[in-house]
Amino acid sequence: MHVPDGFLDAPTSVGTAVVAVAAVGVALRGARRELDDRTAPLAGLVALFVFATQMINFPIAAGTSGHLLGGALAAVLVGPFTATLAITVVLIVQAILMADGGITALGTNITLMGIVGVWVGWGVFKLVQAVLPKRTAMVVPAAALGALVSVPTAALGFSVLFALGGNADVPFSTVATAMVGVHVVIGIGEALITALAVASIVLTRPDLVHGAKPLLAQRELTIRTAVSA
Repeated sequence: MHVPDGFLDAPTSVGTAVVAVAAVGVALRGARRELDDRTAPLAGLVALFVFATQMINFPIAAGTSGHLLGGALAAVLVGPFTATLAITVVLIVQAILMADGGITALGTNITLMGIVGVWVGWGVFKLVQAVLPKRTAMVVPAAALGALVSVPTAALGFSVLFALGGNADVPFSTVATAMVGVHVVIGIGEALITALAVASIVLTRPDLVHGAKPLLAQRELTIRTAVSA
């Protein structure tokens, strides 16, 4: 999903950079409402986890490979605003230190993975959570579905950007079919990784999972009294 330099023309790259800067500015304000003394360290751990897992590529088909985007996972664990910041930091480090994604395409990559990936994943998570039973265990399948949908949606977003300012004369339908088709498979892998990661925390410390907090707040205190014989 990392877009290299030269794939998109200058106006499109500048446009996505403006969108990315604006989104990061909004995320900086929104993250203040999501983080507290307990969850702030988790945000750093999430960024580190996404960074590490994005370095691991798994084969798909015909010489293609995929890796975790991490947007939905980060949003469920630490909140969508904080997730946007975490993914942005990961992408900046990768572009500058590891040449993974182009410098001129940094705004594009932040837009696709830090905005589309995060917020589509979070939106699907909330929609699924609304129809599932109100139990903390249901956070796991909701997060998995959010991850599954977010990946091909980000791929479709790239296809739209390429149609607007791609530096090659390739029809939109061709690009979209190839990108979305491959990223549906990648999305399945993303859903599995997200489910495992979220489940490991929900089972032990659900209070640290941002997406589980509304469910914890709805719990009623039950007092059991001893029954005399």
